[in-house]
Amino acid sequence: MEDLLIGWLKEYGYIVLFFWSILEGEMGLIMAGIFSHMGDMSLPIAIAVGGFGGFIGDQIYFYIGRFNKRYIHNKLRSQRRKFAIAHLLLKRYGWPIIFIQRYMYGMRTVIPMAIGLTQYSSRQFAIINFISAIFWAAITIIPAYYYGAQILEMLKWGKEHWYIAIPIILIIINLIVINLNRLEKNLLEKRRERQTV
Repeated sequence: MEDLLIGWLKEYGYIVLFFWSILEGEMGLIMAGIFSHMGDMSLPIAIAVGGFGGFIGDQIYFYIGRFNKRYIHNKLRSQRRKFAIAHLLLKRYGWPIIFIQRYMYGMRTVIPMAIGLTQYSSRQFAIINFISAIFWAAITIIPAYYYGAQILEMLKWGKEHWYIAIPIILIIINLIVINLNRLEKNLLEKRRERQTV
């Protein structure tokens, strides 16, 4: 099965990368960097394809917010807290939040939708989103390209010693979730303070 997947990636790599990047594809970008390192993909083309996919993905989320406000309010009630945080971040930091939202775990799809719900310029969003997407692709693919051999060795080690790798991954995920919860609490507390003043 693994050989079949690798064969597909080698044959249809750019197409897979494009669609993977639309759907939050850091793993796809890392794979593209490794494939570029092995000579199965071109580094500049991989960056362009990955960046364009990321751009298209966030444009889709933005326009879902812009043209489906009622749907979002009705169907995504469980995400209200994240939408509130996204609005606070946009008000507080402005356009840089569009640039960095790709690196915010759990918020990447919410922030473009939340911005789409506002009166924010679609043209300005598209420009910042495009630049951000190219940077995102480059800073993820290039290290994987340069350290491709080491990453492959780590993957091989992880495959052989999976029982050690799983607890490490769980600890990292736990730390990320704890930090996100702290950030969320701080933002909500600051919002309450402003409302009471």
